[in-house]
Amino acid sequence: MTPPPSSFTFTVEVSRSTAHLHLAGDLDYDTGDTLVQEADRCLTDHPHLRELRLDCAHLCFCDSVGISSLLTIHRRTTARTVRLRLENSPPFLQRLLDVTGIQQLFAQPQTSQQAE
Repeated sequence: MTPPPSSFTFTVEVSRSTAHLHLAGDLDYDTGDTLVQEADRCLTDHPHLRELRLDCAHLCFCDSVGISSLLTIHRRTTARTVRLRLENSPPFLQRLLDVTGIQQLFAQPQTSQQAE
C-alpha cells in the first residue's frame, strides 16, 4: 500500500546570510522529517548563514510531530548560533505555540524601527 501524496511543499531561497523556507500545506507526522532535513541541508550547505526564516503563511495544519520538528530545528539553529524566525504564522499555529508554552522560543525581539 502506497502512502497518500504529501500535502506539504516548500521552496528555498538563500541569500548571503539568510535562508528562507516558504512552507505550504500540512506539517505533520508524514512531513516533519522532510522539513528538518531541508533545514539541516541549509545549515550544512551554507555555513555562513546567520538567520533561517520559516514563512508559514501557507501552512494549513500542524500536529505534534510538526511542533517537534520546529523544536528540533530550533535546537539545531541555536547550536550553530543561527537565528530562527517563524514568519507569517497563521492563527492556529500561534495558538499551538501558546498552548504548548513554546511561543517565546519563536518570538521575535522588537527592533528599534518597530519600537518607533
